[in-house]
Amino acid sequence: MRGRGGDASSRTLIESILAGSEAIVALGITLEELGEDTMVLRMTMRPDLTRDGTIYHGGPVASLIDIAGDMAVAVRAGGGVPTISLRVDYLRPCTGPRLLATARLRRYGRTISVSDVDVRDDQGRLCAVGRGTYSSIVG
Repeated sequence: MRGRGGDASSRTLIESILAGSEAIVALGITLEELGEDTMVLRMTMRPDLTRDGTIYHGGPVASLIDIAGDMAVAVRAGGGVPTISLRVDYLRPCTGPRLLATARLRRYGRTISVSDVDVRDDQGRLCAVGRGTYSSIVG
């Protein structure tokens, strides 16, 4: 099953992957929007995801970036794919009741794919960016 995003089967695939991972469920990450080669994931603030109750810890933010980038590739690949490398730049403290991660599939190759991810707070402020390299082979 290889899709292009935005259709019902792609949405079902992504929601299934998200719900099937205890780590993703524990972070409270959900699918907000799905388009062709783009998607938006949401992570809602909880005290256990923060440094001090108001600022998200960098670990959950990096996980959000990795998961969003992976899911952008997964739509094309037909399932979850392994991460090869991940880079995260924190631009400002991530605060507010939720974060939205917008992933864009930059390149889908036969064996390697790349996604770029922007993370914004509830006021639309860019607080982190990331780039992930993923296997294009489900596994």
